Amino acid sequence: MGFLDALLGRSKPVRPDLDQLFGLPSAAVTLQAAAGFQPTGEGSVCFAAVEGGAFAQAREEVQGLLDADVATGGIPVEFHQDDYHYTWLLSRHAPDDVAGLVNDLHAVNTILQDGGFGPQLLCSLVGFRNAEGQSLALVYLYKRGTFYPFAPRPGEKRDNALELQIKAMVANDLRVEDDLSRWFPVWGAPGIAD
Repeated sequence: MGFLDALLGRSKPVRPDLDQLFGLPSAAVTLQAAAGFQPTGEGSVCFAAVEGGAFAQAREEVQGLLDADVATGGIPVEFHQDDYHYTWLLSRHAPDDVAGLVNDLHAVNTILQDGGFGPQLLCSLVGFRNAEGQSLALVYLYKRGTFYPFAPRPGEKRDNALELQIKAMVANDLRVEDDLSRWFPVWGAPGIAD
């Protein structure tokens, strides 16, 4: 940031730091021990699809990489489009393989970012559930390089108190988004249930 930027109150946006995703396995252990939330083994990446051969090639590269183990029993990735026309890539692993799931999410983000499609990346998430059936997701905001908890309730409602508790629990594991206005609901996102 230059002198003129500082003088005029401008700041540079936070650069995405995809390595922050590797804090998720540690956060999963914290959630299990402190709140009884178990990983579901599902995670997803949300991006705005664009037309064109380069993007189609990047999408094929992602699918080819993540589906490489399908012949040996791996679960194929799925693509979904939401009501806002964003594309979600859903990856599934065994619930105890959070590290493998995170590797998939990191690979998807990296391939799209390195292909010049970083501006199309919105978020990534990993799903959790407790013994009472309460769903929870830890959501990574690509453009902010931060996480926030999302705890949906039936009827498109949120458990805000639980979200704030989870924020405090995982603060040592993840870079948590301080601006609560950026804790966007991700209703119906693949990888979590309402």
